Amino acid sequence: MVRLWPLCILLPAFLVSVAANRPPQFPANFVAVKLPEDLPVGHEAFWLVAEDPDNDTLTYGISGPRAYYFSVNQSTGEVKLASPLDYEVKSSGVGRTLKEITVILEDRNDNAPVFKNTDFSTTISEFLPVGTVVFSVLATDVDTGSGGVVVYSIVKIIPDTVENENLFRILDNGSIILEGSLSYNNKSAFYQLELKACDKGGLLHNEFTIQCSTPVFLSISVVDEPDLDPQFVREFYSATVAENTALGTSVLKVEAVDRDRGVNDNVTYTISNSTKPGWFDIGHDDGVIRVSGPVDREQLLEENEEVHVKVTATEQNFNIFGQVAKVSIWITIRVTDVNDHKPEFYNCSLPACSFSPQEAQINFTGSVDEHASARIPISDLTMVAYDPDQGINGTFILSLEGPDTQAFSVSPERAVGSVDVHVLVKNSEMVDYEIKTVMQVEVVATDLGSKNFSVATVTIYLRDINDHRPTFSQSLYLLSVPEHSETGFVVTNSIHATDPDTGLWGRITYSLLPGNGDDLFEVDPDTGTVTVKNGTLVDREKQAVYYLTMQATDGGNQSSTTTLQITLLDINDNPPVVSGSYNIFVQEEIENVSVIIQADDADEPGTNNSRLLFTLLPGPYSHNFSLDPITGLLTNSGPLDREAIDPALGGRIVLTVHVADCGVPSLSTNVNVTINVEDINDNVPIFNQSVYQFFVKEREPGVLVGTVEAWDADQTETNNRISFSLSGTGANNFVLRGSVLGSGRAQGQLWLFPDVSLDYEEQQFLELTVSAENPGPQGHEATAEVNVTVLDVNDVPPTLDEASLQGIHVFENGSQHGQVAEVVAYDVDTEADVEIQLVNVICTKAGVDVGSLCHGWFSVAANGSVYINQSDAIDREACDLVTLVVRAYDRTTDPRFEAYSKNGSLPITIEDRNDNAPYFLPDNQTFVIIPELVIPGQQVASVQARDEDSGGNGAITFSILQADFISTHGTTTPAQGFFRVITSAEASLFTGSIVLVTNLDSTLQGIYQMKVQAEDQPPMDPVLKAQTTLNLFTVDQSYRVRLQFSTSKEDVGAHVEEIKAALIQATRTTVYIVNIQDIDSVTRAQAHSYLDAYFVFSNGTALTLNELSVMIRRDQDTLKKLLELGLVVVGSQESQESDQPKMLTSVIIGLAVALLLVLVIMTVALVCVRKSYHRKLRAMKAGKEARNTAAGVTPLAPAIPGTNLYNTERANPMLNLPTKDLGLEYLSSSSDLDYVSLNSLDDNSVDLDKDSPETKKESAGPLELEPEPLSVVLSGRQKDTNGQSLAFTNPGLDTTDL
Repeated sequence: MVRLWPLCILLPAFLVSVAANRPPQFPANFVAVKLPEDLPVGHEAFWLVAEDPDNDTLTYGISGPRAYYFSVNQSTGEVKLASPLDYEVKSSGVGRTLKEITVILEDRNDNAPVFKNTDFSTTISEFLPVGTVVFSVLATDVDTGSGGVVVYSIVKIIPDTVENENLFRILDNGSIILEGSLSYNNKSAFYQLELKACDKGGLLHNEFTIQCSTPVFLSISVVDEPDLDPQFVREFYSATVAENTALGTSVLKVEAVDRDRGVNDNVTYTISNSTKPGWFDIGHDDGVIRVSGPVDREQLLEENEEVHVKVTATEQNFNIFGQVAKVSIWITIRVTDVNDHKPEFYNCSLPACSFSPQEAQINFTGSVDEHASARIPISDLTMVAYDPDQGINGTFILSLEGPDTQAFSVSPERAVGSVDVHVLVKNSEMVDYEIKTVMQVEVVATDLGSKNFSVATVTIYLRDINDHRPTFSQSLYLLSVPEHSETGFVVTNSIHATDPDTGLWGRITYSLLPGNGDDLFEVDPDTGTVTVKNGTLVDREKQAVYYLTMQATDGGNQSSTTTLQITLLDINDNPPVVSGSYNIFVQEEIENVSVIIQADDADEPGTNNSRLLFTLLPGPYSHNFSLDPITGLLTNSGPLDREAIDPALGGRIVLTVHVADCGVPSLSTNVNVTINVEDINDNVPIFNQSVYQFFVKEREPGVLVGTVEAWDADQTETNNRISFSLSGTGANNFVLRGSVLGSGRAQGQLWLFPDVSLDYEEQQFLELTVSAENPGPQGHEATAEVNVTVLDVNDVPPTLDEASLQGIHVFENGSQHGQVAEVVAYDVDTEADVEIQLVNVICTKAGVDVGSLCHGWFSVAANGSVYINQSDAIDREACDLVTLVVRAYDRTTDPRFEAYSKNGSLPITIEDRNDNAPYFLPDNQTFVIIPELVIPGQQVASVQARDEDSGGNGAITFSILQADFISTHGTTTPAQGFFRVITSAEASLFTGSIVLVTNLDSTLQGIYQMKVQAEDQPPMDPVLKAQTTLNLFTVDQSYRVRLQFSTSKEDVGAHVEEIKAALIQATRTTVYIVNIQDIDSVTRAQAHSYLDAYFVFSNGTALTLNELSVMIRRDQDTLKKLLELGLVVVGSQESQESDQPKMLTSVIIGLAVALLLVLVIMTVALVCVRKSYHRKLRAMKAGKEARNTAAGVTPLAPAIPGTNLYNTERANPMLNLPTKDLGLEYLSSSSDLDYVSLNSLDDNSVDLDKDSPETKKESAGPLELEPEPLSVVLSGRQKDTNGQSLAFTNPGLDTTDL
């Protein structure tokens, strides 16, 4: 005791020392770190930094459920990665020392998409419409962001043909769409699609990486539909059968198949049509055509000995359209011949014979001329021999018999079937009309095979012929006749012909054959007398001798000829005829006349009738010429002078020559000889003036300028003809038109060309030279001066000066006044009086006509000055460009010419003033923020504004003036810096995107209210602004609802769109899904995964757990759909998240207090007793359940949610439904123990598929001798139907001590 006192004294000092040592502290902003999931192991993750108020040496460390991911340098606080991170397994972790640190993993694209389908095969109809979904695949990628977005593609289609390249298309949701038509028979019956799923890529090891799945192959089988008619295996069927074939004989077998190869329906056969009904039938099933009636080839002669049978093949079942599927084909059956007929004769001609038995004959008649040549057939004989048999059976021999067989023959001697029979002359000498007028033969037709024959008698009548011709006594007769004898004058009547034939054949007719002279003479056809036919044509001068052919013809048209020579005797009946005309040209005093008068007499040469004499009849100038009377040569007696000839005669001398013959009486004729004495050009033209002075106004095309005149003393037009020409500068502007005033006198009119006018401003005077000359080699020329003076006319319109029309700029809103421009115009005319006129005003805004809005803004004076009229009215926002259309007008312009210039445009650009403030566009959109889902850099709201100004005056920038958070309790907290605004523009619309800058507290409830300002950016005017208030409604974590599912997270993810659609239908809200995760196997009962989500209305409010539950239960269709998708529990996040961190802290504090107050042994004993008690309690409950359940049998009715118990009525007491468990649990406990199943067997897993069960192994003492209660219960259970015992012994569940 004495030794304890010093300790008691020192105890307060120790306590003071301990109380003075203060703990270190971490910085207040050190709350979380972000790490990429692909951070390599061993690399620096972050640093732990703390400050100690006592400046003691610090030791760093990390503890917690996921602290094993990191290693800490205890001295420096450097934290390195100790185990690989996986975002898809753990999205965040918490490390604890004295400061809770949240480690947030950033996802990396380290996972490839995985296809969820197991059976990649399907069957589709070949009539599947284009655009139909063929198959749907699903691939999931556990990554987030773009790395988790799956894109499907078809890599390859087998068969790999061009036609199949675009046959299928896969949509973004994995649905495969048919893009073309299918055909089982014409295309492929099987397709294989190689599919691949890739994500949209993301960062992996600091590189952008796209992950793709392993390709899968989708097999598509096309189902054949009965849409095609059957088809015969051959395109043509034919067969041969002999006539008189026995009934039932098989002729041909046809076969048809179903073209739908995948259906292959049974086919039956019928005869639907036949050219000979009843002759044939067909087997209904086998398609064999058999003889069913008498077959006679001779009945088929008109059908080409063929029977045509139409066979129809019909499928047993209807096609896809509900119609009978059938096909027909015509079959040709040729009937062969049997020799059962003999040849017979018919009175007809091929091919117009009918060959009916009643038409057969044995008597025939014909006729032939006597002495007909050999091989000439008997005429009027129509005989056909016919044997209806075919081929050798129808072959027969033709021969002749009878009294006159030697005179005739038969053709042909051999024939097949039918033939025209001809009897021919064989010996023409025996065929003589004078000996025998009628002859007779017998034609015999003998069948070559059967030797049967037929006989026909032919009676032949001979026709007499004309076998003599007339003859003349002489071959040539010489005759004569005076020319110009009268018509009917008898030339001769003594020429006759004789013919020994009598009767018709002996009657002779005379005629002249066509030839030279047949139009002058004629012969009497009966007597043969030759007379003049046309006396006017009997002219010796045309032809002196004629040779005619006279013909004598008998009644049989036999004829002979003789020649008649008729000579014409001459008389003086033709006067002399002068050849040609005589028009002689000679030049005076140079040339002489020498011409022979050519004359002829057509009478007989060498007689006085044709001898001629020439004489010159008296005339005014005949004494100047002489004429030879015999030769007719005409010459002049001396030189000829043109001037001595009367000018009225034009230099022409006409002489008359008389020509007469010496016949009796004498005949004569006169001819005129014209002698043209040509003039010589020996005179020069003379102008009536040496100088001409003319005046003409400018701009007058085609006017007469003046007239010049000249004359020539020569009398002939050739020599006194005058032509004018013009020369000198500017002569090409004129045309000189000459005209004759009289003999040797001419004038020339000087005209401007119709398209040419003179211009005073270019040339005022023109000096020209006019020439007058005689054409010809010896022509003479005279000249005169022509002076043209151009008179000025006001003809040129004014011209606007382009430099004065350059655009100007005027500011709006009364910024400028007075004159702003001046339009200048020019006119080259001396008397011009020009003024400027305003023609039009064009008002445009951004290139669009705005009407007459700006018409009064500006005015234009007559002198061209441009003034501002209404300065205050000028508004750029209404009109940004004013175009003044002006022109210049000359008041003194000649009325014939244009007085106005071309229109010019003076553009006046209205410059902008910053006179319009920005304005926000109304937006009824409500912006909602879920802090848990939004991340920095994400847009959360937007505003839009416009400014009617342009350029910098209309450019808008947005800024946030003030941002506050207003909680649901009404308190206001500044939120400056939480948001920023990004300005963007499209055309004149400016958008301010509100972007989150930092993470938001997900526990706060209220509204983020910010004041957004829009201001323009004028370069010189004052800045104009506008403001608006924006409210962002927050949805905090208290509205986060957790849905538990009995399926895995992969299945939930695969059906997330269906789940989301069902929830939207029930709640009419926007569903934001936060997370989908598996539930730890230790804590789950029926649920295997959960889905966290928010349900937000458009006004910013959200659904609570209770409201969501009511809505789901109220919509039975949605409830049923969700149950089918695996929904079992609806709960809040707070009620379902683990309280392990708080419990751990409480345990640590409790243990510390227990160490100071209670012995460690007592604490351990208490904990052990408590654990044993709970284990035994669970064992008792398990025993109770085991007694109620047969071994190996699963209860048919569902259990009460969260337990393994069933109520007595096998019903669900939660929803009071009779036989169906909806599987919903509404949890309100905040402890993880509430999620642990009450089934004591959950801690002792049994795999019935293994030979030896797995059991918990716990250290236990020696086995008790008494039987363990649970084992006794389990051993009493029934075995399964296979006799296998499902009982086992687990020492860990010993309940003996109970």
